[in-house]
Amino acid sequence: TMKQSNPCKFVLLLAAMASFPKPIESFSSITNHFVRTGSVELSMKKDDMLVSRRIFGGTFGAVAALALGGKIAVAAEAMPTYLTEPTEEFKESERQREEFRRKQLVIKSKFTTVIDRLSNVSQSEKDLCQDLVELKQLVIETGGLPLGIKKEELYKKIRAKKAKGFWPTKVEIAYQSLIFEVSYQQSPNKDKDTSNPL
Repeated sequence: TMKQSNPCKFVLLLAAMASFPKPIESFSSITNHFVRTGSVELSMKKDDMLVSRRIFGGTFGAVAALALGGKIAVAAEAMPTYLTEPTEEFKESERQREEFRRKQLVIKSKFTTVIDRLSNVSQSEKDLCQDLVELKQLVIETGGLPLGIKKEELYKKIRAKKAKGFWPTKVEIAYQSLIFEVSYQQSPNKDKDTSNPL
């Protein structure tokens, strides 16, 4: 295969031919003159290197810019878009969540009042049974335990009261009834309250 001629070499060759001291007899005479002088050949090599670097640099820069631009475009397409203003559906959902939290705080306050009374105030069989029955009724009305009260924590406080010594049979029956009701209300087989937006 024939190599393509370099444009810079051709231009330099024409310039050298114009300044050639003798009539041009053959192409070999020009070549011999270049070899003897060495100046044109050296200049051609330097120009070739400069042009090659410029071509390579420009080509590499264009390819890099194209590749980088493609990545930026893909990244921009992959970025999620956000709404500047909340929709009416979102506002309504947030309103329902906030209302549910407020109700849960009120219910939790009722639970806390009875638990504190059971732990620190009630001493008789009647009072202890009444507290446990009231807790059971709150569990039924709430459909379980409210946010912020876990059954393990509830049972721990009741057992701490029991460990103090006075715990008649009727009180134990009321306590076991409370445990059963909590388990029933929080059972996955029981129909859940669909009004809970959380």
